[in-house]
Amino acid sequence: MAIEYVLERSIGSVAAWVEENDYKGYDPGDGLTSFFRPLAFGNPLIERVLLQFVWKAPVNVRPFIGIRPSDSTKGRGYMAAGYCILHRLTGESSHKDKAVACLNWLVANSAKDHVGFAWGNHFDFVTRRGCLPAGTPIVVWTALIGLAFLAAYEETNDDRWLEVVRGVSLWILSVPREKTATGTCLSYVPFAQSSIHNSNMLGAAMLASARQRLRDPELLNVAKSAMLYSCARQREDGSWWYGEELKYHWIDGFHTGYNLDGLKRYINASGDETLRPHLRRGLAYFKNVFFKDDGRPCYYHNRLYPIDIQCAAQAIETLAFCSSEDPSCLDLSVKVAKWTIDNMQDRAGFFYFRQYPLIKSKTPYIHWGQATMFKALVTLLEKLSNGEHRR
Repeated sequence: MAIEYVLERSIGSVAAWVEENDYKGYDPGDGLTSFFRPLAFGNPLIERVLLQFVWKAPVNVRPFIGIRPSDSTKGRGYMAAGYCILHRLTGESSHKDKAVACLNWLVANSAKDHVGFAWGNHFDFVTRRGCLPAGTPIVVWTALIGLAFLAAYEETNDDRWLEVVRGVSLWILSVPREKTATGTCLSYVPFAQSSIHNSNMLGAAMLASARQRLRDPELLNVAKSAMLYSCARQREDGSWWYGEELKYHWIDGFHTGYNLDGLKRYINASGDETLRPHLRRGLAYFKNVFFKDDGRPCYYHNRLYPIDIQCAAQAIETLAFCSSEDPSCLDLSVKVAKWTIDNMQDRAGFFYFRQYPLIKSKTPYIHWGQATMFKALVTLLEKLSNGEHRR
């Protein structure tokens, strides 16, 4: 069976599931919306335990503890980006209409009391960094959603979307920055400095990409300094820690994918060839470390489980996107896509959350799994449709 047909069938199924559920679903981090949260009495440690229990439970406990499916800014952003690609591929106006509906929703649900446009989670989220209140925008989601608006502008030439891109850029410029002798790191959050590589590199990619349309030299200057920061801290084997602080010293697949996506987008937008060796080293590490022979994506650099749908989705997208850099990436993207569709997609259309050694967690998350897989698969389909067919 031709891989294009397999992809089209899978894309249609997951898109139908998302649309039938009105773009609502669960999120891995939504545990603190449970009616059990008051029993934590505001203790951050107990709240983290509750959040992690809900997130990592092998069965979906949410319906029993008061957590309902909800809208997701991240989910809408990924779906909008995927619809734009499908419109470019097919010319069907329905895909453009769906993208516009998602984008309009995102404009209406941008973070309040912030300059420009920005987005975050719809729930409180407690981590080792502390509490991130609901509605607080973060650079990762804002940059990824901003790139969807940029894609929509390039697809439709609608100036409304370019104004949102301008607003996203203004917000990213407003966040704190860690200034060092080797570059400047954009903060993960707007209220304190938190230096994390994937958010820094995605923020830089957004600024550099926006600069192509907005013609603002400050955007490229900030983007270049941010990329210098992360590339200067790339490890000798091509990998990156999640962050430079000791508590962030782990390496995982989907954040590595974010880094590579951000770096390639920056190089494409800026023409800065000095950083291409960093992209090649990082891509070689990614290919050689995070995948089994059958296409299973590894979560961490040193162990397989849990097999996580976000790692699969980001791998498919990153490998397809970077296939212009290394053609062998396309074969690997296809292999990961085949394995994921065969092993992680339900007959109802949605993708499962995780596979453990003895059990699968089948919770249907709206962003983490459905929207991310939708965009990843259409990204791969577009690459194959451009003449690089694989069977």
